[in-house]
Amino acid sequence: MFEVLPQLAPDPILGLSAAFKQDSNPRKIDLGVGVYKDEQGNTPIVSAVAKASKRLLEQETSKTYITPQGVQGFIDNMLGLILGHKSPVLMADRAAAVQAPGGCGALRILAELLTRVNKDLTVWVSDPTWANHIPLIGNAGLKIKTYPYYDKATASVKFDEMIDTLSTIPQTDVVLFHGCCHNPTGGDMTKEQWRAVLDVTQQQGFLPFFDIAYQGFGDGLEEDAYAVRLFAEALPEIIIAASCSKNFGLYRERVGLAAIITQSTQTRQIAQSQIQSVARGIYSMPPSYGGALVEIILSDDALKQEWISEVDDMRTRMQSLRGMLVSALSKKGANKDFSFVNQQKGMFSYLCISPDQVQQMRDDHSVYFVDSSRVNIAGINHENVDRLADALISVL
Repeated sequence: MFEVLPQLAPDPILGLSAAFKQDSNPRKIDLGVGVYKDEQGNTPIVSAVAKASKRLLEQETSKTYITPQGVQGFIDNMLGLILGHKSPVLMADRAAAVQAPGGCGALRILAELLTRVNKDLTVWVSDPTWANHIPLIGNAGLKIKTYPYYDKATASVKFDEMIDTLSTIPQTDVVLFHGCCHNPTGGDMTKEQWRAVLDVTQQQGFLPFFDIAYQGFGDGLEEDAYAVRLFAEALPEIIIAASCSKNFGLYRERVGLAAIITQSTQTRQIAQSQIQSVARGIYSMPPSYGGALVEIILSDDALKQEWISEVDDMRTRMQSLRGMLVSALSKKGANKDFSFVNQQKGMFSYLCISPDQVQQMRDDHSVYFVDSSRVNIAGINHENVDRLADALISVL
């Protein structure tokens, strides 16, 4: 039966990881997969998570199923983290949500829900966007179109072009925005620009779909929620996919949130029944463990403060790594100004070099990152930054 299926090419990022592992160069550098790394290149367990895990082990008395909705304490705390605990949306009981298997699961659940609204919906994504947005949303049967977002030539957001395109999108469509720390470019909009985007959204009437996977890695946990909160409080409806992989370091536990902000409590009840039905039809119940850990952390003041401090430390370190790379390139006489790297936000930077140059860095210097020129800033350290700068300069 299966011989009729075509052989597919490896996933670009996962294939890159395999190539890195096979490289025998002891000085190879991995800037591909988007996981946080410390100075030694390890992805440590967040201290607050380790303490919550111990507490859960001591307190948990059963491994029975949880509901399709998920851990309620997790959902409530995550909605508060994203929207603000005093959000008028939450006070008015307008948010429907389920715990999802990671941010990917949240994206797919919401895409499947949209097909129930209208199977012919079009979802607009930024050009470029995170590669997995396309299959996660498109494989649900929705059409995908793109709006201009980032200019490699100027290493900046194509704001005017984006606004022009958004101004043509009809009320029947959905537009996916990155809540903060745009993946893959690291190029975020200013508050003033977000307000202009909101004006166009209100004018056109399309549905905003926020993917917020890196809250806390840009400017801070509160600051990074600015756009989502702005839209949630100004509009009758938005949808949100959130991930706990990065800021809680719960990569392998697959913890996310799929949320729908509705125009009324009555509509929220309808949306809640539908989103739980979608989840039930895909995987029945979400895994409990990661969501339970997040609930413990966000429900305990001391643990929450410890976690916030750790997120702050990760963000500050990545900001310092940006400066370190820019400084090394400048001191070594790079014939390209990379100061834009310091303005980009979050875990990723777009180096704005060509795919051929990316391949040359891989072949000649054992420096691995994806063809778009997206690099994982957290993969840089004091040991490899000079080699990385030398490799970049050699291919310019």
